[in-house]
Order: sequence, then C-alpha cells, then structure tokens
Amino acid sequence: MAALVERVNDAARLVPRGAVYALGLLPAVWIAFALFTGRLGVDPVLEAEHRLGLTALQFLIATLAVTPLMRLTGIKLIRLRRPLGLLAFTYVVLHFLVWLVLDMQLFWAQIAEDLVKRWYIILGMAGLLAMLPLAWTSRDAALRRMGGAAWRRLHRLTYLAAAAAALHYLMLAKTLTLEPLLYAGAVFGLLAVRAIPRRPRNPARA
Repeated sequence: MAALVERVNDAARLVPRGAVYALGLLPAVWIAFALFTGRLGVDPVLEAEHRLGLTALQFLIATLAVTPLMRLTGIKLIRLRRPLGLLAFTYVVLHFLVWLVLDMQLFWAQIAEDLVKRWYIILGMAGLLAMLPLAWTSRDAALRRMGGAAWRRLHRLTYLAAAAAALHYLMLAKTLTLEPLLYAGAVFGLLAVRAIPRRPRNPARA
C-alpha cells in the first residue's frame, strides 16, 4: 500500500498545474457550446446555470478533499489544491453571471428583491462573496505578504463557501432528492473530517 501511495504522489508531482486548469475548463467550454447550439433542452439558460453551479460544487468538494485524503491515505495533492480552488471560483462566477445576465436579464429591481427574499439566492451570494478574498489571495505573493498564520485563517472561508454552496443546492431543489443530499453529505462529511484534531506525531513529547 505504501508503495502505491508513493507512486501516486510521484505522479501528482509531475502533473503541470496548467494541465489541471486546461482540463478543468473543458466543462465550461462544452456548456457554452451546448448553450449556443441548442443542446441544453427546453430551458437552456436554466440548464447551463445548473451545470455551471454543479461543476463549481464538485471543484469545491475536490478542494476540500485534499487535506483529508492526505491525512487518511498519505496521498499528497497539496500542490493541486490552488488550481482546484480557482476552478471552483471560476465556475461560481460563471454560474452567477449566467443567472444575472441571461436568466434575470439585468432586471435590477427583481434581482434586489430576490437577494433579500429567496434564501437559496442569499446563500449562493454568501458563498460567492466568501470566495472573493480566497481567489484574490491565492498567489504566493499574498501568502508572503500576509504571513502563513493569517493566510490560513482567511482561507478557512473555504469551509463557509462550501457549506453555503451545498445548502444553496439543497434549497434550490425544493424537495429532498438524492443528488443534492449526496453533495451536501460529501461537503459536511469532509468538513467533519477536517474538524477531527490531528494525533501528535510524537505522543511522548505531547
């Protein structure tokens, strides 16, 4: 098992971050192509909005899974966490823009009313706002400027963003169907795993 984990870690170190971005953006390219060629059914805007939001949630879950995966199995994908997080942010922004421009058609009065009356929209906006400082400080320069401790505290907003996204999807579904429940279970399960204190490496010293 240890040899397999080491091989996986060696392979992960060889994956270029640019390749992760390129592969991660393929769903967006397909959704855009399908939207403008009439391949998304009877309500293409709503379907594009849904697919972009779901892809954002998937990338958020992948980002959250990096640390628990390392703790539980020893597989180290830390260097891929930044591109996964930035891809999640990209899809959240695209999801928001499709809703704002194509769905709501910039009817600001209706948008403002929804932002104070519809809880699933409020949660979605909370998730987006939580991700803005994460994306802005994702560069190494921000980490050096802020210091490791402050940077890590700020990036705990990832947990808020993921929880808001999962609840947004649950409330949007309106009925408790399996898919939103599975995604919510994945998010809150990963958050629960991260909340478990680490065992000290040297029990005698501890």
